[in-house]
Amino acid sequence: MRVHKLISVVFHPIVIPTIGMLLYFFLISNNLNADQRIVILSFVFITTYILPLFILILFKKFKLIQSFKAESIQERKIPIGIMILLFYFLGEIFNRVSNLSDIGLLFYASSFGLVCVYVLFTFKIKTSIHLLSIGITTGFFIKLNALHNENLIGIVALLFLLSGLIASARLHLKAHTEKEVYIGFFIGLVSPIVLFYSL
Repeated sequence: MRVHKLISVVFHPIVIPTIGMLLYFFLISNNLNADQRIVILSFVFITTYILPLFILILFKKFKLIQSFKAESIQERKIPIGIMILLFYFLGEIFNRVSNLSDIGLLFYASSFGLVCVYVLFTFKIKTSIHLLSIGITTGFFIKLNALHNENLIGIVALLFLLSGLIASARLHLKAHTEKEVYIGFFIGLVSPIVLFYSL
């Protein structure tokens, strides 16, 4: 049980965007220097980790959520609505910079995936955000593998294995049903591909 909790914490949805960015800078050739990469990573970390964490603390203080897990659909609506806007904001910023448009796709896809999750609330489906996040990252690198002259098959395979590990952890913790896990990963996986051909 402790291992499953550790996996869920280490690969929490608000951590995955920063992990995705680290992988991107490590694997994809670009003309950014080390200082520029640090600035971009810091900006992404603050926007996708520090800010959402601060918002959750405020929500907990004002009793808008019962716990930081935001387990019910009702508790998830406002935080996810805020994350949709934050990710879209990041997508807009990075998409306007020619050599950072790939990163723009990652955040547009994250915003789109969360919109799909929000729509599914209407049908009382509590999609796994953990699997959505890792699915988006996996789909993103699948698309990058087709776009760039880089061999990313190894990292894509590793991300699929990691997705299975996270899914197993979420199921063992009884945080989601199998359907919610599969839906989350599927939406995440296809979001970057759908957005790439839509933008």
